[in-house]
Amino acid sequence: MSIQTAPDIKAARLPAAEYAKRFGDATPPLTASQALLEAERCLYCYDAPCATACPTSIDVPSFIKRIADGNLRGSARTILESNPLGGMCARVCPTENLCEAVCVRTTQEDKPVAIGRLQRYAVDALMESKQPQIFTRAKPTGQKIAVVGAGPAGLACAYTLAKEGHDVVIFDARPKPGGLNEYGLASYKTPDDFAQREVKWLLEIGGIEIRYNWKLESSEQITSLRKDFHALFLGMGLSSTHQLGVPGEDLQGVQDAVDFIAALRQTKDLATLPVGRRVVVVGGGMTAVDAAVQSKLLGAESVHMVYRRGASTMTASKDEQEWAQTNGVVISHWLAPVEVIGANGHATGVKFAQQKLVDGKLVPTGETQMIEADMVLKAIGQTLGNPVLAQAGFKLEGGRMTTDAAGATSMPGIWAGGDCRAGGLDLTVEAVEHGKQSAKAIHAYLSSLK
Repeated sequence: MSIQTAPDIKAARLPAAEYAKRFGDATPPLTASQALLEAERCLYCYDAPCATACPTSIDVPSFIKRIADGNLRGSARTILESNPLGGMCARVCPTENLCEAVCVRTTQEDKPVAIGRLQRYAVDALMESKQPQIFTRAKPTGQKIAVVGAGPAGLACAYTLAKEGHDVVIFDARPKPGGLNEYGLASYKTPDDFAQREVKWLLEIGGIEIRYNWKLESSEQITSLRKDFHALFLGMGLSSTHQLGVPGEDLQGVQDAVDFIAALRQTKDLATLPVGRRVVVVGGGMTAVDAAVQSKLLGAESVHMVYRRGASTMTASKDEQEWAQTNGVVISHWLAPVEVIGANGHATGVKFAQQKLVDGKLVPTGETQMIEADMVLKAIGQTLGNPVLAQAGFKLEGGRMTTDAAGATSMPGIWAGGDCRAGGLDLTVEAVEHGKQSAKAIHAYLSSLK
């Protein structure tokens, strides 16, 4: 069966001025008066649950109290001491599931303190000041550490080590640093090139060099890094995406959502970026939401986000799901793709099988549903997908690297963190914590060698 409709994928679906308006800051920063009023809602709880819920253990009551006192530099210091990427995490962290979810104000007023927005307010104030770098580097130790990956985990690790006086060289496969922050997040979450501005701030600590367009392609590279450096941290993220595994997946118009988002993030003039008139996004996570919403913002007439289970098991937060629907995305549940339909070599729709749970397992009901599409975006998860790690002798679990709590791998002198590490939440803030804790472990290890 096929849908005999000519594919409609093109650029410039909107007036030129409309792009800047649509892709502006999704959550405008607080004004000074708004920040003060919000900070004064905080009860400054002793043994605050919000601080415990933060993966990087930011002292939330302390930084909010400093905002209330007008001490924005002190507030930012409190944040960045625990989370050196506090500005980005304030923008993209699912605070509604973490710190704000346990805010005491929620039980009293059914509305938590806007912790994420206050965190952004304080860090932005520091970044925009005349002297944004408030930390100093320790005396050089003469020891060198290699970091593979310039994403959140790698940057946090490098920065924490550089503060201790170590020299760090970051190796990254991309032409620009930032990893997920630069290539994998919706542009309306991080406008005004914030990812690069944050990296610039991080590098101002000194002692960090970044080497671009370096790819891990052989176990000999691991051997060479171990020989040339005193320690090694791997934070390369997830390079491969899961495939649908259905007929028609190789048709034109079908692509990975992460590639779509990366292209959008690196396109200076969004009017030149083609998008389908009808877009189907397969997946239920944050990447699926980012791809779906941005397709709609680019001018797609209809955007369907389709997930094989129910709403409660989607990895995209409730706020993210509501954000998608607010922007005109239709979310459908209990549908699994069985075939991408095409005509003349191009996708024209996706055939889905309705699903139900039987004894905890998904099974088809026998009914199917067709959704027309000029563009199909796959957002069903990523995997490490690098055979070099297994060849080098690393212990893997589910395709990711196994480590101890501090990030030490099965290979002596090598640590790992971020999405490439097994058992994580795949959150930016968690990747930062992985990098920070591994850096502390590496510093202790190197100190023991003296």
